[in-house]
Amino acid sequence: MAPSDLLFAAMLLSAPLGTHEVPPSPDRWPIVRDALYQTAIEWEILDSREKRYVLTKPEDFQDDLDFLRKRRCELAEAPRVIASQRLPDRNSINDCIRFNRSFRKNMELRLAWESDRADFIREVINENERLYKIWDAIRDAKSDMHYVTTRRLALLKLRDLIGPEAFESGDALPYVPDWRFTRLP
Repeated sequence: MAPSDLLFAAMLLSAPLGTHEVPPSPDRWPIVRDALYQTAIEWEILDSREKRYVLTKPEDFQDDLDFLRKRRCELAEAPRVIASQRLPDRNSINDCIRFNRSFRKNMELRLAWESDRADFIREVINENERLYKIWDAIRDAKSDMHYVTTRRLALLKLRDLIGPEAFESGDALPYVPDWRFTRLP
């Protein structure tokens, strides 16, 4: 791939959404398409598995280009997928989520039997749900089954849920409201 083709692809993808582009001529189509693929995949706005749906026909060039431009804008603030490497492994994530769901069930049972503590138990359930959303975002960010764009959106959601400092530090996150646990004497 010539550097000029990649530069052209970067310019096409960086243009504002809706900017009209003339489709490439039939002899240039494969070169432009491949340069757009390479750039979009490198920028993590297209998953390589999506190549069978995007930029497949020259007549859809404008629509596909606008689709990629929109994604570029949507993912502008999203962390790159490499940030998911500091997250726990898939088995650990699943164990944490299972424990979180089990803890919720237990708290719901307690809510039914301990009506005098209902407000406190509801508060713990709400805290637990917030932690579930965090771990669900971690699971999505770590899943290789998801497209790269979905994983980046999950990382963005995670950063929004826990804050930029906690996200950058990569500190371990609780998976249940363990600050509610008390030690027995």
